[in-house]
Amino acid sequence: MKLKIKLPLLFMLVFVLIIFPGAVFIRNFMTEKPKILRLPLMPVQLEVAFYLLILTGMVFVILAVYLHFNITKPLQFLNTRLKRVNISRPVILSSKRRDEIGELYNHFNEMEDRLYQAHKEQIGMIAAMAHDLKTPLTTINGFVELLALQKNLSEKETQEYYELILKKTKHIAELINTFSSYTKGEVELDALDVKSVPAQKLFASIATEYETELAGFDFELAWENSFKANQHITIDEHMIRRVFGNLFSNAVRYGERKDLKVYMRGYVRGMYAFFQVEDNGAGVPEKELPLLFQKFFTVDKSRQNQNGGMGLGLASCKSIIEHHGGEISAFHSNYGGLGIRFALPLVK
Repeated sequence: MKLKIKLPLLFMLVFVLIIFPGAVFIRNFMTEKPKILRLPLMPVQLEVAFYLLILTGMVFVILAVYLHFNITKPLQFLNTRLKRVNISRPVILSSKRRDEIGELYNHFNEMEDRLYQAHKEQIGMIAAMAHDLKTPLTTINGFVELLALQKNLSEKETQEYYELILKKTKHIAELINTFSSYTKGEVELDALDVKSVPAQKLFASIATEYETELAGFDFELAWENSFKANQHITIDEHMIRRVFGNLFSNAVRYGERKDLKVYMRGYVRGMYAFFQVEDNGAGVPEKELPLLFQKFFTVDKSRQNQNGGMGLGLASCKSIIEHHGGEISAFHSNYGGLGIRFALPLVK
């Protein structure tokens, strides 16, 4: 039972316990033959006040004990736990209560878990950045040592080493630019420029754009939608177009098929507009589908090095969609490849 129900009932009970006996006392003393047991040598008025005082004291003692064990003590315990928040290893704060105190405990657990996940992501990001930067730097260092130690290298060999060093240096610059772009995108999400946009018009515009772009690679885009003209979504269009850009880029980059075909759908379910992009490409293993939206996660490191992916595209998509109040998920497409579906709330 909620406290907003418990407390009024409790105070109503206190009111009844005090007022009702008081009314009985007054009624009895208004009669000629009082029905209560009188104390010897005590006036009637003092006797009434004495009994009411004892009754009131007992009620408030019970009330104080109840409030201590049901409100004060749980809040004190929560306050103590707040001083010992552990983001590296959260400890579940258990409670079987179904009132506001129980909800407060659950929200605390959710907060601590989010802090833990953020801390874990931060460590993972640093580790991934260190790994991605270390690989080309190791190569550069090796070639520089060769150039410094081997004085008898031919002009052709020397030129090849310089070209490899230049290639790895450009790769490092690309990595840094990717990190910077992602960080910049995250900052921009805090200041979204949202406007009401017709879902049907947005869908058609994006489909037409990428139909032409995919045709340039000899790929095909099939698209359909069931949006109505009066169905709008409130979005930062630039950011949502970035999401579609990442999805189509991933399909081309990792599709690994010469006859790649991408399928795009739009439809409404409840109060959400759904957008779906699928392909008939290589797909992703089942166990790795939930991991696709983690920062720096790539299905295959060899594919990452070959295709230039950094594992930030889908993580960026997730941030953008969630900042718009929507959700995004990955699934196995019926066409054989990967499917990405995201939902954005419709304007009411």
